[in-house]
Amino acid sequence: MKAILCTEYGGPELLKYTETEDPSLGEKEVLIEVAACAVNFPDVLIIQNKYQFKPELPFSPGGEVAGVITSVGTGVKHLQIGQRGLALCGWGGFAEKVKVSADRVFPVPSFMDDITAASTLYTFGTAYHALKDRAALKAGETLLVLGASGGVGLAAVELGKVMRAKVIAAASTAEKLAICQEKGAEHLINYETEDLKEKIKEITAGKGVDVVLDVVGDKYADPALRSMAWKGRYLVVGFAAGEIPKLPFNLALLKGCAVMGVFWGRFSSEEPKQSQQNLMELVGMIQAGKIKQHIYKTYSLEEAPQALKNMMERKVVGKAVVVVKEKREALENQEVRTKNQESEITEGGFRNEGESGKVVFRSVEDLKGFVGKSLGTSSWTRVSQEVIQKFAETTEDFQWIHVDTEKAKTLIPGGKNLAHGYLTLSLAPKLLYEILPLEGVQMALNYGVNKVRFPAPVFSGDQVRLMARLTNLEENPDGSLKLYIEAEMESDASNKPVCVAEMISMVRF
Repeated sequence: MKAILCTEYGGPELLKYTETEDPSLGEKEVLIEVAACAVNFPDVLIIQNKYQFKPELPFSPGGEVAGVITSVGTGVKHLQIGQRGLALCGWGGFAEKVKVSADRVFPVPSFMDDITAASTLYTFGTAYHALKDRAALKAGETLLVLGASGGVGLAAVELGKVMRAKVIAAASTAEKLAICQEKGAEHLINYETEDLKEKIKEITAGKGVDVVLDVVGDKYADPALRSMAWKGRYLVVGFAAGEIPKLPFNLALLKGCAVMGVFWGRFSSEEPKQSQQNLMELVGMIQAGKIKQHIYKTYSLEEAPQALKNMMERKVVGKAVVVVKEKREALENQEVRTKNQESEITEGGFRNEGESGKVVFRSVEDLKGFVGKSLGTSSWTRVSQEVIQKFAETTEDFQWIHVDTEKAKTLIPGGKNLAHGYLTLSLAPKLLYEILPLEGVQMALNYGVNKVRFPAPVFSGDQVRLMARLTNLEENPDGSLKLYIEAEMESDASNKPVCVAEMISMVRF
């Protein structure tokens, strides 16, 4: 395969575009054929041996990729060959193929193109973690973003606007600040030509800012810290301007403020459930059109060193993306398909999804118009013995028919363990939302079931799929909808349904 290799530490000019061996997979790794790889500031640091993580030479930079899974390790159960995925690989992404630990790979939603998928996690993930989890930014508070035109900075400007904060963007040129204003910044500061501290004082009428998100450090940190409001929160994200500042901590005492580190990479490992929740919320914002990545420029794989050089020289506004050369045509075709899909809106407001007949529901009216109609059939999903075991551990229901494989071989016809009926039922929401695609929703909640029964068992290794019909809906006073769905699950090993139920879902647009 072709790859950009770092064979010695230094600047981008030392990187080599060369042929190298395909990665070999471990038990819990997947191989991704790279379609696009985002360029991030850690890529600049890692090739200079200045980053927290230090891979052995030679290696490829590039830590945020999107593409297609072409191979999976023997221990990987939740990802499949042919599935589109976005991954946080740390390094290795500036190549035609990259191996990634399976727990760092996420399915790409069908509506999202590869460039968007590859350029979302680091910047929006970091900014959202900083503003939501660390600073607990509230509506009406004042947010100052230093380095506001960079990837994380611009994401913070946009998210701050979505979170209804008063956003002040600080950057080094009028051109960069113009982009910040387009993304929702109410006030602009050119900290190369204006006095940062005095400008903040003027904008806030002497009160100061509630939250500072700092990705640049250096000489800008001290005046920003001196401009904090009482009980403010100073978020340390990075040091793109060069020097790590030495802050006078007496200011934290006098301001009653907190100085907080933001290390999203470790957060995603230490708190995977919260990180996954954040990602889901961000995907929802993208789908609803509330946030959108600003792409500065795309580069071919051979041009990746130039992309890093532009990053080092602070020319990049928003995100730069390396598109693997062989994938460029496919990505362009994908953009054409997306535009075509957007034009395929019926009079009822449904978006057609090709020959499958699936639709995307974007409003209350869409759902009302679909009452009494079939939602179609989901794809198959396999119920493995590992899934059965995990369900038993979660519910602490260790009946031998579920977990004792040796006993099952001798006492159960067919010799396989049975899935618990409630395990079969628990798969229904996952399969349902595959055939009930909702766009722009604030909430989608599995509310409950009526009249559930299990006409036939599911054995270890069976595949199941769901067929469903929207039978009724009720509007609630808070504007949410209660959907009543007639659902039937079938198995590839039985002539009878394995689960029949009336499912109830709560949805709010």
